[in-house]
Amino acid sequence: MVPDQLHLGVSLAGSGYHEAAWRDPTSRPAELFSAGPWVADVRLAERALLDLVSFDDAFGIQSQSPRKLDERTDHVRGRLEAVLLASRVAPTTTHIGLVPVATTTYPEPFHIASAISTLDWISKGRAGWQPRVTGRAADAALVGTKPAPDPSTALHDMFEEATDAVEVVRRLWDSWEDDAIIKDVATGRFIDRDKLHYIDFEGRSFSVKGPSIVPRPPQGQPLVAVLAHQPVPWEFAATSGDLVFITPADESDVATWVGNVRDAETRMGRQGQPLKLLADLVVFLAPTATAAADRKSRLDELAGRELLSDAAIFVGTPEELAAELVAWQAHGLDGFRLRPGVTTVDLPAIVDGLVPALQQRGVFRRSYEPGTLRERFGLGRPANRYARSEP
Repeated sequence: MVPDQLHLGVSLAGSGYHEAAWRDPTSRPAELFSAGPWVADVRLAERALLDLVSFDDAFGIQSQSPRKLDERTDHVRGRLEAVLLASRVAPTTTHIGLVPVATTTYPEPFHIASAISTLDWISKGRAGWQPRVTGRAADAALVGTKPAPDPSTALHDMFEEATDAVEVVRRLWDSWEDDAIIKDVATGRFIDRDKLHYIDFEGRSFSVKGPSIVPRPPQGQPLVAVLAHQPVPWEFAATSGDLVFITPADESDVATWVGNVRDAETRMGRQGQPLKLLADLVVFLAPTATAAADRKSRLDELAGRELLSDAAIFVGTPEELAAELVAWQAHGLDGFRLRPGVTTVDLPAIVDGLVPALQQRGVFRRSYEPGTLRERFGLGRPANRYARSEP
């Protein structure tokens, strides 16, 4: 029996996901705000044949508190904007998917639709989007257009708005039919105006007429990926996503999380293909488990506490991680998104240690197949909702 093939991605967050990653001797704090390391890291991930790279981001400045800004000065503060960064990286790569975070709480969905469409054109069909919400008052104060969500109803309100935002973005992606551009020099017609459509969306948070300013993306609908920790985000993913990142604590927890997502799909009446499920893991890798544990311990000491993470934390060798991923996969996962604890150490270990170990087990590709990011995940190019059927 041929084993199921794993999908594998990495999430990049500057120096890494440990709070003290920037203080690791191999790290590059002087280059945090330059494009070069990002290009190099994504090209390294592409060399390993990974499915995708996601670019972490948030609306406001980083903080350990979900409700307010902290005053820590020993952690990285500030980052490059994820969608622009992905667009910078896109022309330097060929196959790997590019999935930036873009927040729905304050930015307009029209702008998000245009930005992700542009990324899809630049990358030739490799774009995705991870919607994110924010309820911090400090983030609301950055723009001043509306108050922060009421804490008593914030979770439902933010995800209701996010659901509308994704719907607007998807309709805008469809607002140009695939053959709307004619470019007929002889007649002087560049577009067929009948194949551009008003989306006329009316919702609680948005009233958007359309059409988009960017032609329909090469994928038709770029991949929408949702990070989901609890029932409301699971339901959002079931309604609005193509792929979901989940955060089980360990192998014994995986089947429960998978079941929760599948139950949410049923409750929300999801149509079409089920969500692709990738589990998130923060990883610290070294040639021996002791060396990996020692490295994490040194970082914890520098940070003044153990790493706080919404995702499970793996500490060990690439070979041990490969065995753990295969064991977790058996409980209904499609793959994993790995968060390097220290980018300069753990990303190369994923590329040169983990991937070969997975290939030896027969669960990971040895070459890229042609196709878009959607096609890599077994998702076809969706029909345009506004296109008229031929008689």
